[in-house]
Amino acid sequence: MSRNRSSRSADLRLPPGNDPGGAHELGQNLLVDTQVIDRTVALVPRADRPLVEWAAGRGALTLPLARLGRPVEAVEIDPRSAARLGRIAPGNVTVTRGDILRHAPPSEAYDLVCNVPFHLTTPVLRRLFTLSGWQRAVLITQWEVARKRAAVGGTTLLTAQWWPWFTFGLDRRVPASAFRPRPSVDAGLLVIDRRREPLVPVADQDRYQRFAAAVFNGRGRGVHEVLARTGVGRSDVRRWARANGVRPGALPRDLDARAWVDAYATSARRRPR
Repeated sequence: MSRNRSSRSADLRLPPGNDPGGAHELGQNLLVDTQVIDRTVALVPRADRPLVEWAAGRGALTLPLARLGRPVEAVEIDPRSAARLGRIAPGNVTVTRGDILRHAPPSEAYDLVCNVPFHLTTPVLRRLFTLSGWQRAVLITQWEVARKRAAVGGTTLLTAQWWPWFTFGLDRRVPASAFRPRPSVDAGLLVIDRRREPLVPVADQDRYQRFAAAVFNGRGRGVHEVLARTGVGRSDVRRWARANGVRPGALPRDLDARAWVDAYATSARRRPR
């Protein structure tokens, strides 16, 4: 990644006139609350590796991130915002005009920050999970999305499917007043870390995720019965439940990461080789 300030695009010159707020057609809600900005930057680990910022906007996070002294690549699709940011960014920032869903990340390890456009939340998360290299992602997402990913109030299928490889933490709620234009809902600060040691081998990813989907969508009065219907012996289900503190009548949403992994391992032992 280049340490020289640049803006990679064919023509990013601003049109005449004043630059208004975030482009509505791009779903931009620009972050303006300095306390939220400071907290977001504080969640970035102190490490000697590059930073990537998706949906950089006008640089509310980019410039504070640059002060960490690490190379930063700021990716922004709006040509006016990218042009402005390219002019004011310091020398350790590279501005890339492009679609964050198609952005080619660095080949080396890096950390990622994104004020996620709300209408792109699910595609951004799915894209993120399939990328290798990043170690921590600090994301600003819709509040309910942040809660669900962090399994606050119950686990969702998407979280269960990726828990063996990532941890999810909810740092705080971000009020709608922190953005311009103001969105209709609050946001949350979500921190996702790649596990140094996966709980399930990467080679088993597809099989594990199919298993998690089968359990979430399976029929039965509680996860004990669902597991038994998938072919796990009832005695094995009881041993699994005791080992993981899973109460009778528990639902898939009640399981934590370790219980999911142990359920998968128990199921795998029953499969013919």
